[in-house]
Parts: sequence; C-alpha cells; structure tokens
Amino acid sequence: MNHLPHLIKDLALLLIIAGITTLLFKRLKQPVVLGYLLAGLLVSPNVTLFPNITDIENIRVWADIGVIFLLFTLGLEFSFKKLMRIGGPAFITAVIEISAMLGIGFLVGKALGWPLMDCIFLGGIISIASTTIILRSFDELGVKNKRFAGLVFGVLIVEDLVAVVLLVLLSTIAVSRQFAGMEMLESVLKLFFFLMLWFVAGIFFIPSLLLRAQKYLTGETLLIIAIGLCLTMVLLASLAGFSPALGAFIMGSIFAETIQAERIEHLMKPVKDLFGAIFFVSVGMLIDPHILLDFAGPILLISVILVVGKTLHVTIGALIAGQPLKTSIYAGMSMGQIGEFSFIIATLGITLDVTSKFLYPIAVAVSVLTTFSTPYMIKLAGPLYEKVNVALPGKWKRTLNRYSSSAASISIVSDWKQLIRSFFIHMIFFTILIIGILILCVNYLQPWMLHHMKNPATAVAVSALVCLVILFPFLGALVIRKIQPESEIKLWGNKRYRGPLLLLRFVRIGLALLLLGILLLSFFPLYPAMAGEVLLLVLAIIFSRKIQAFYIRLENSFFFNFNHREIQEAKASRSELAPWDAHIAQFTLPPASPVSGQTLEEVGLREKMGVNIAMIKRGDNYTLKTPARDEKLYPGDRLFVIGTDDQLEQFRKFIEPESSTIEKPETQELVLKKVVVKETSFMDGTTIRESGIREKTNGLVVGLERDGHRILNPDSFMVLKQGDVLWIVGDEKLIAAAREQQ
Repeated sequence: MNHLPHLIKDLALLLIIAGITTLLFKRLKQPVVLGYLLAGLLVSPNVTLFPNITDIENIRVWADIGVIFLLFTLGLEFSFKKLMRIGGPAFITAVIEISAMLGIGFLVGKALGWPLMDCIFLGGIISIASTTIILRSFDELGVKNKRFAGLVFGVLIVEDLVAVVLLVLLSTIAVSRQFAGMEMLESVLKLFFFLMLWFVAGIFFIPSLLLRAQKYLTGETLLIIAIGLCLTMVLLASLAGFSPALGAFIMGSIFAETIQAERIEHLMKPVKDLFGAIFFVSVGMLIDPHILLDFAGPILLISVILVVGKTLHVTIGALIAGQPLKTSIYAGMSMGQIGEFSFIIATLGITLDVTSKFLYPIAVAVSVLTTFSTPYMIKLAGPLYEKVNVALPGKWKRTLNRYSSSAASISIVSDWKQLIRSFFIHMIFFTILIIGILILCVNYLQPWMLHHMKNPATAVAVSALVCLVILFPFLGALVIRKIQPESEIKLWGNKRYRGPLLLLRFVRIGLALLLLGILLLSFFPLYPAMAGEVLLLVLAIIFSRKIQAFYIRLENSFFFNFNHREIQEAKASRSELAPWDAHIAQFTLPPASPVSGQTLEEVGLREKMGVNIAMIKRGDNYTLKTPARDEKLYPGDRLFVIGTDDQLEQFRKFIEPESSTIEKPETQELVLKKVVVKETSFMDGTTIRESGIREKTNGLVVGLERDGHRILNPDSFMVLKQGDVLWIVGDEKLIAAAREQQ
C-alpha cells in the first residue's frame, strides 16, 4: 500500500465516510449536504476519532472542480429566458431582500466587533438563500405547484445572478481592501460586458453545433462536449480576470437555452454529485469544533437574525411588489436559510486570505441550523398568516387588497415608452457587441497577424478588413434594424412625435459612425481613418439592402437558437389548453398508491376528478399514448395528466395522499387539434364513447365548445350535436383523417 498515491487513499476514506453519513441522513430524512459536512468534519485534522486526510491540497483541487460543476449545473437550471420572464414582483422582492440582508450582515459584524472584510463577507453570506434546500422542502411538503412557490422560484433566479455578481464585487473589494467606488463600477461594467458578449456568442454557435451534430451525440459524446465547453469558458473567465465559477455558470446558462439542456443535466448529475460531494466534504474539513464552541453565541445570534430578517424582508418586498398578504407570508417563511452559494462566498474569503478563520465555520454552522428549520418554517406559514390576518385591522386589509389588485392590473405601456425602452436596449446591446468584437480583433487578431506576416502594414490592413467584415452587419443593424415597427407607425401618425422619432434615427446613425471611427482609428492614423470612414459610408448606402438581408439571416439564426427549446416544449405541453386554465403535469405513481394494479376504467379519473391521462411512460422505452380504458396502472409509471390546478391537486392527493412528484412534461409526440361536428358527421347525435373518436384518432376529447360554453374533459356519455367544437389530444394524422371523414 505504500506505493499508492496519497490522493487515492484520501479519496477512498473521504467517499466511504461520506457514503455512510449520507445513508444516515437519508434515513433521518435530512439533506445529504449536512451528511457531507459531517463527513468532512470527521476526516479533518480537527477530529481524531477516524483516520485523517493527509493530502489536503489535492482534495482542495478536487473541491474547486466540484464548485465548477456545481455552478455549471446551477446555470443549466438558471436560463436567462427565465430571468426575463420572472416579472416585476420577483425582481422587486429579491432586490429589497438582498439589499436589506447585505446591510444587516454588515451591521451585525460591526456590532460583534469584527474586521471590515469579515463584515462585508458576512453580508454576502447571509443574503443568498439555498435553492437546493428550498426545492427539497417544497418536494417533501407537496407545495411546488402553489402560487407562492412561483414567486419563490423567481426570487431564487434573481438571487443566483446576484450571487455571481457578488463573487466579482467581493473579489474586487478583497484585492483593494476598501470600498473603491470606481473600481467596483468598473468591475460591474466589465462583468455585464463579458456576460452579454459570451452569451450572444454562445447562443450563436453552441445550439447550432449541437443541432447539426445531433445524430452523433451519444450520451458519452455529449457529456465530453459539455464538460469541455464548460472548462473552456472557465479558462476564458479566468483570463478575463473573473472567478472560474462565473465561467461555469455562464456556460451552463448557455446550454440551458438548447434542446439538449435536460439531457446534459441528466448526464452531468453523477459527475456533479461526485465532485459536489467532495466540495461539501472539503467545506466540513474546515470546521473547527473549538471555534464553534467559542462562537456559539454569534452563531445563534446570526441564525436568528437571518431567519427573522429574510422572512420579514421577503414578505415586505412581496407586499411592495403587489402580492397578496398570504402569498407574501408564505414566500417569506420559505426563504430563511443559506446554502451552497454562501459556502462558495465563504470559500472565496479564505482563498483570497481576507477573512478571519472563524467566519467560515460560523457560516457552515448557521447553514446547518437554518437548513433544519426550513421545513418547519414553511409549515408554520399557514398558522402565521391566519394570526396576522385576524390581527390586522379591516382598513389595513382592504388597503392591501386594493394595492395588490391595482398592482396586478398595471400592464399597459404607452407606445412611446415601449419604443424608448426598446431603443435603449437595442443601442446598449449592439454597442457592447461591437466594442467586444473590436477589442478581440485589436488585442488578439492584430498581434497574431503581425507575428505571422512579414509586412506589418499588410498585417494591420488584413486585421482591419477582417474586423470590418465581422462588424459590418452589426453596424448596419444598429442603424437600419426596425425597433417596435407597429409603435413607430402609430407614433409617426401623430405630428408631435415626428421630431423625436427623427432624432432617434440620427442618434443611431451618429453612434454607428462613432463606433466605425473608433474601429478605424484602432488600426490606422487619423487621416486614412477619416478617408476610410467616408468610403465605407458610401458603400453602406449602396449595399444597404444586402447588409440588412444578411443581418436578418443572422438575427433569425440567433432567435431560432434562443427559442428552439421553448418552441419544442410548447409543442409538447400544448399551451392551447390555456382558455380552460388547464395544462399537462407529470406524476410518478408511487409503489403504495391505492390505484396501483387498477385499470383506468376502474379508477374512473374523468368521472371523479375531471382529469384525463394523455400518456403513460413505463420504463425507459415503453410509451402509451392516449391509453385505453382497460390499461392498468403500475408503480413507477409516469402519468401525463391534463387538468386545472385544482383538479391536478385533487388527483395528486388521490394517488399519493402525503406527497407527490409533479414535474414539467417531457417532450411528447401528441398534438391538440379541434374538430367541428358537421351536419353530415358520423358523430352527430352520438355520445363521445359511441362516436369511436378515441379509436379513430388514437386520442382523447379534452375539451368541448357548445353555444359559447366551454367544457373541460367532457363526460364520455355526453351526446354530440351539430356545431360542437371538439378539442382532441392525439395523433395529428389520425385526427386529420377523422376530420375528412365527416
């Protein structure tokens, strides 16, 4: 055994202890993260009950890899599209809560007499809630489909992005050891510049690459490509002066917009679990029991302040954002904990050697205490709401209700405001993109050309030409791309807006000329650059149509990549059911379900709850679309059920009284089509069952429109008549054939 490297011995010890503690915490129904922390404590030099890790530095390298993969998978779940869709309430709530907790953490540290950097990092540590712990608690309590859960998920998305920004800001503060306003502003601007540049470039190329190579993407190949691109972005982030974790998060968010996102997430899970376990164990290794005893008072104080502070400020933020009192209190009671991002922030302080040794174990101890309290806090949300609702004066409650209703109704934006907002987004986006490409050409392309070409003048000219070719479509788009054309046409009809509209056009032209001048001056002296700009302006006018057509192709390609996953999911989930407030949800039938072994006819779901089972997935390869009435249900079946929120909740309780797993529907090959019952139709005068529509279309009648009334999941004994509009989920070709046979 002496010839065996220390790393292998350490990993064996680390993983076996982690495995045992994980089993223990699973049995106790507690988060496995706590088991990893305990395992780290047991194998650390601070505890002598077990053999200790000997090569701590190598374990830390593996832990750093764990942080990278943890942030990569968080990015896969993040998605910038989700950030754009969360809306005002979640954003306002998150900003109020994070700002308050940053300030509270700093003041608590000051009150305890801690050094400045400890106070700053404490604010960052207690400001970010744990996505993992909240999701686990929601799963266990069966509240993922409640209204307040949607608000919490939105706040968590904003918090993830803020946590990434905090990593950059704290690194900047740590290096300067002071609040340097200009340095912080520069870091933030640099961060958003690279975020936009990397994201746009990633969306242009990565989805297209995956789409073209789709038939070659086995699980092994896709995993290698995903990890390779992740580590490449980690390298780019490091070269740009950012945290490696930021690069991993960005690449994950780029993959989140591809149709391979779920598959990559599935493939990455064992890799993330392995390296993530090592990371959390390494966190536990840094816990010193003596420090915990010495700082027991501050740990309890910070834990109480964190729970009360986050609960209070999330609730206040949600109320200010226009959410009802009940939703606000439930959301506030769900977010009183810290987790993985807090560990990463605490680790940053140790890595940069700017925080005291006691801060890290205190952060871990606070996380452990608040993790245990989270499920109980969520359970207490109901009783707390009842008490607050009773205690509030009637006038206050009416004021809150009016405010919530008015906030929800504010959705109309004037054409002018909409145009101005789109104008500035357009200008900022293209300016950053053009400057980013220019910086790459000047700093990397031109030196490479000078190194490989004998004539310096030729090298500079070729570099400038390549840069111009790349930038010309974007410069053209900056000037000629239409922004909110419908709003602009309406406004042009009003003479008072014609002057401002012309001014906006001149501003776009002026900015494009300024950027073009900067580009040319980066390669040539003043007078040649001026001559070149005039020449290029003439060429742009002559070839404006071709430039515009080329840019439109690029833009269409970008938005196709950006929206491809959403389009595929829309086809699967069939959002046309929205008029009935119905949607498809996925349930996994548990082993102890009372309906296991029964046929669909025996269960009578449509008659009892008004829901339909559109598809059953059994195992990895067996799929039943629109299952027949004599089909039996078995444990482990994944049921794709159509119904409203209330119906689905009733169904969940019916198949699994205590808890259930409700997920977003996977990709399905079903379509929703409408069929109108004609005068000569074979369906006229028959019941839905007698019409044989199920057999003819291999589908289900999930909706019926009659005389302006809509019926979701109509009874199979309902008699059809001329003019009825049937909504059928089933095989597209068979539905079309049935429509033709009428």
